Amino acid sequence: MKRRNLIQMGAASAAGLTLAGVPLHLLAQGKKGGVINAVVQPEPPGLMLGITQNGPTQMIAGNIYEGLLRYDEKINPLPSLATSWTVNKEGTLYTFKLKPGVTWHDGKPFTSADVVFSADVFLRKTHARLRANLAAVESIKAIDPLTVEFKLKYPFGPFIGIFEVGSMPMIPKHIYEGTEFAANPANATPIGTGPFKFKEWVKGSYIQLVANDKYHVKDVPLVESVYFHVIPDAASRAAAFESGKVDLVPGGAVEYFDVLRLSKLPGAAVTTKGWEFFAPHSWLWLNNRKAPMDKLKFRQAVMYAIDREAMAKIAWQGFAKPATGPFNSNIKFHSTDVAKYPRNVATAKKLLEEAGYKGETLRLLPLPYGETWARSAEILRQNLAQAGIKVELVATDVAGWNQKLNEWDYDLAFTYVYQYGDPALGVARNYTTGNIAKGSPFNNVEGYSNPKVDELFDAGAKEADPEKRKAIYLQVQKILLDEVPVAWLHELNFPTLYRTKLGNLITSGIGLNDSLGTATLA
Repeated sequence: MKRRNLIQMGAASAAGLTLAGVPLHLLAQGKKGGVINAVVQPEPPGLMLGITQNGPTQMIAGNIYEGLLRYDEKINPLPSLATSWTVNKEGTLYTFKLKPGVTWHDGKPFTSADVVFSADVFLRKTHARLRANLAAVESIKAIDPLTVEFKLKYPFGPFIGIFEVGSMPMIPKHIYEGTEFAANPANATPIGTGPFKFKEWVKGSYIQLVANDKYHVKDVPLVESVYFHVIPDAASRAAAFESGKVDLVPGGAVEYFDVLRLSKLPGAAVTTKGWEFFAPHSWLWLNNRKAPMDKLKFRQAVMYAIDREAMAKIAWQGFAKPATGPFNSNIKFHSTDVAKYPRNVATAKKLLEEAGYKGETLRLLPLPYGETWARSAEILRQNLAQAGIKVELVATDVAGWNQKLNEWDYDLAFTYVYQYGDPALGVARNYTTGNIAKGSPFNNVEGYSNPKVDELFDAGAKEADPEKRKAIYLQVQKILLDEVPVAWLHELNFPTLYRTKLGNLITSGIGLNDSLGTATLA
């Protein structure tokens, strides 16, 4: 952040902003108190956010823990535990000023020592995504109790984007230092600095958070308690919202064909806000190691064969839009100045013939996340059959889907990933040669390798100048659109259902994951 940005941020604070830019008059619109009943799906494996980072854990624990920064829907950084920050002109020295008077839920003070421990010790060991993002960091130092300095070995363009609560949660040093992190008893009763404190977890039933009455933002939180109810199937979750048992159903927790119906109930509404930072992006893995997927023209034929518009309308009920390539339009440096693949069955057939496809049957792994994904797989199977590609659906549960992709045991497979606001944080991992490794269903699972693409992604990450980064990433997108390592499908919009008595529900680019502190109940 340049000095002028720092001055603008200070002026905004003086104008009456509270938690990460939420105006006071908005917070005052609802009365204080009451209970929010929400759905969590599936039940999280744990709530220690430094150790477990899956979606349900982030949604709940993101309101227990905090990061140094938050991000708005344009992925602009906002203050949180850090009130301000500066960057040297080389882009290699970031200095954060911490908010005074912040305490952990057990009453101990939060200081720069906790930041150094969290980022440089705990999370380097437990958080694989952050560990990769910290590869550029030479040192992290506590200059004084309220000042932290991150020194980089070289410029890392997206560095200011790695400080949200799911990417870099602050961990209490006094509880974890010198312990075996994964076995620490405190993992069962998480301690953070956030607006809510952990109260109770009845396995298979609910998780309860209660208001942190010593929170560092005045008059926050605005409700007394939040219950996250564990309800096993989508139909029952829809019924719970319809009956009034729950007030809040996060994106993906009910089937898409139910969303519009439920949103029309009296006192109900729906929003797709709060996913901008994650930018969910779906595609079809194409196993580049195997014939016929190793042929460029076959992969291009698949792209031309898919009816993304119909899939978005029928399976996703309009809560998705066709992807134009590897970059979600919500992340930095997305461009539409790239090759297009409108549905054209005749072109697909011609390319299949040129690729030498002989009609062999290919195995397609649907994503086992409910009816919407099952419908998508059936539409895709029909699309490919119309072009002459024979496909059999191989049904699995979540564990089986993970195992097959971890072992590269597939021909075609559905997936979706988060892109985290910047191509260096959430795109490069899916296309660079260094990320070809068994054991993860979310890295370079397709086995694509192009030294030029590797070089460009590396250059884009290390470049500080936004205009130069834009030019680099345009080259990347053009190459990938030509070579089609995967078949891009949709930008997903996960709709959140809620009662209209809930106000101020989404106040950041990660939505429910860090916004419940400012939610109101009318």
